[in-house]
Amino acid sequence: MILSLPDSEATRNFGVALGRSLPAGTIILLQGDLGAGKTTLVQGIAEGLGISESIESPTFTLINEYLAGRVPLYHLDLYRLEPEEAEALHLESYWDGLERDLGIVAIEWAERLQYQPENYLQISLSYLDNGRQAEVIGNSELLDGQWEK
Repeated sequence: MILSLPDSEATRNFGVALGRSLPAGTIILLQGDLGAGKTTLVQGIAEGLGISESIESPTFTLINEYLAGRVPLYHLDLYRLEPEEAEALHLESYWDGLERDLGIVAIEWAERLQYQPENYLQISLSYLDNGRQAEVIGNSELLDGQWEK
């Protein structure tokens, strides 16, 4: 599925719709160049989950946890890591439900993962002449179109 996102407000609104509709246990693999809107999308997801905290990219902290929404939001940023370093973090603990409550896991620079979770949404953001584009690939149950607007 390909969505046109003409500006950062549209990107954020897409995130809000995702946050309102996606169930706990959803893993979102975010890809795109610097400034393509990955963090803006996560800010919208947080808003849709009812999280009022300021959402910043965890480029240096690697992982930010927001627990005060409809479901927890785990925001990861792998930009500074090599794939081997990302694997050493045992990130599956964020989606296996054993060590943490299931929530929505949003991973920026997900291409640095050496392994992918079993079920996920992959959202690739790219620039176009008239804004941005989001290509969404993933589990058909999560792609029912209820968050397209």
